[in-house]
Amino acid sequence: MAVFTALAYVVSIFDFPVFPAASFLKLDFGNVFIMLIGFLYGPVEGIIVCVVKEVIHIPLGTTGGVGELANIISTTSFVLIPATVYRFRKGLKTVIPSLAIAVIFSTAVNLPVNRFINFPLFMGGGAAEAFAGFWKYIVFFNLIKGASIALITCVLYKHVSRLLNKF
Repeated sequence: MAVFTALAYVVSIFDFPVFPAASFLKLDFGNVFIMLIGFLYGPVEGIIVCVVKEVIHIPLGTTGGVGELANIISTTSFVLIPATVYRFRKGLKTVIPSLAIAVIFSTAVNLPVNRFINFPLFMGGGAAEAFAGFWKYIVFFNLIKGASIALITCVLYKHVSRLLNKF
């Protein structure tokens, strides 16, 4: 798990904005490794890797822990459903719908996370007005991020699984 935690952290450093008008919404692919851990070892292990990755990021980040807290909530909402379902039913016929549900669920979770955690702590009194102007970007960003993470996870899973089974 330590290797996946390190990979998740290193890959997350290479983030980039998706929408110029909302440049604070940055996409990274570190959650692919967290989702892989969730599939390989279980949802609890996936969440542990997520928390460790974010705790490591706090001293090096620029959000004072606020963004990291939001990422923990966001990533947990994404990993929990597919990793739990996968414990009981393996195979692409189950993985793909569970990842699709995770994309929608995490997008729904991220709206209140941004409205009540990120925006108030970063923007203070103007948080409600700012959120009103950005909520559509947040929805589209999270749909793009979730779909990207889901797709890359599906592509990598069998290769990683085979590699780990050799050890």
